[in-house]
Amino acid sequence: MKKFIAVLMAGAMAFSLAACGNQAAKESDAGSDKSESPALSGNVVCLGSTSMTDVMSILAEQFGLDNKGVTVSVEGGGSSAGVEAAMNSTADFGLASRGLKDEEKAEGLVENIIALDGIAIIVNAENKVADLSVEQIAKIFTGEITDWSEVGGDAGEIAIIGREAGSGTRDGFESITETEDKCQLDQELTSTGAVIEAVRSNTAAIGYASLSAVEGEDGIAAITVDGVECNESTILDGTYKIQRPFVVVTKEGVELSAQAQAFFDWAMSADAADLIRQAGAVPTAE
Repeated sequence: MKKFIAVLMAGAMAFSLAACGNQAAKESDAGSDKSESPALSGNVVCLGSTSMTDVMSILAEQFGLDNKGVTVSVEGGGSSAGVEAAMNSTADFGLASRGLKDEEKAEGLVENIIALDGIAIIVNAENKVADLSVEQIAKIFTGEITDWSEVGGDAGEIAIIGREAGSGTRDGFESITETEDKCQLDQELTSTGAVIEAVRSNTAAIGYASLSAVEGEDGIAAITVDGVECNESTILDGTYKIQRPFVVVTKEGVELSAQAQAFFDWAMSADAADLIRQAGAVPTAE
């Protein structure tokens, strides 16, 4: 009997040791998996279009909250600066609020469309003109139409407000309305906010600005274009004609850091769509 009990005890000890060994192996494997996927850390720099600031900033903030070791900075400078930064690798990502030109693509730059943005045509809130055609808008900005009475408004000379050369908003507006190098601006300003303020302070003014920047602004009104309101639905379905892409510019053959690649993959996915929408743009990933 004693011998039988001793055999049972020996078997139990062997089973226990085997179980412990298996558990230790599992824990070791788990630790090995963790070591293979270290937490992200470091900086990510996005540089370029000021029109993309709201969209990129909300993405940068959320990514930083989800990845405590990563700081994503968003810097302005305009679309041309963003393209140059991607070309020269002085930033992880260039930001351009326009499509890339053929010659830029030929240099190895890649157009990654993260969102669509309507370029709203804005007038002072006291202006009774509520709709213009693309043709009328073009004629106003090129100086062919000079008085509001010619388009159904009260008599008065039109004050034309626009952006500076190199601005992605200007480039987008002029390419869509076919007014490149033809606009006759009374004021040429260096930021979207400055354009909005100039129109707000002048009852005779007309200008253009990103939809994401004009929503909720007092003292101005976004008119319809050819009878179509500038909003998410009309931008996505293409019925609102004055729109442009928000582009994250990368370069072929340039390897991104682990943190930059992770930010890019997430920002371009449907997981970021609601945040892009909150910033006033139309996400392209759903």
